[in-house]
Amino acid sequence: MKFQHALFVLVVFLCGIVTGCSAENVPLVDVKQAAAMQAQGALLLDVRQPDEYREFRAPNSMLLPLGLLRSRMGEISRYKDQPVAVICHSGRRSARAVKQLQEAGFTQAVSVDGGMVAWAAAGLPVERGAPPQ
Repeated sequence: MKFQHALFVLVVFLCGIVTGCSAENVPLVDVKQAAAMQAQGALLLDVRQPDEYREFRAPNSMLLPLGLLRSRMGEISRYKDQPVAVICHSGRRSARAVKQLQEAGFTQAVSVDGGMVAWAAAGLPVERGAPPQ
């Protein structure tokens, strides 16, 4: 757990040097950093709409649309002190979601710069169709 926290702090620090923060002062990571975080156990939270999620998504991501985030925050409360990479289509909604998560006490939430558009363009794996139940 200490390693994951140290890794997260390092990623956020490096992202601040490389990409900085979004216009809303939200920490950003690029898609490769987000994939590495997920491989280390971080939650990859997709805040798009269900139809967008069905179209294409990152494997093992969790769908929680931005409009429902506040009311369903309890579903992800176990990640309050763990890394959470938030992704959307292009990065705008994820930045808003990170702000909401920060306000709710999530200490390690970051926005994935470029969203799923950048994820797919980077050649990272995507799934299509209805997610497995």
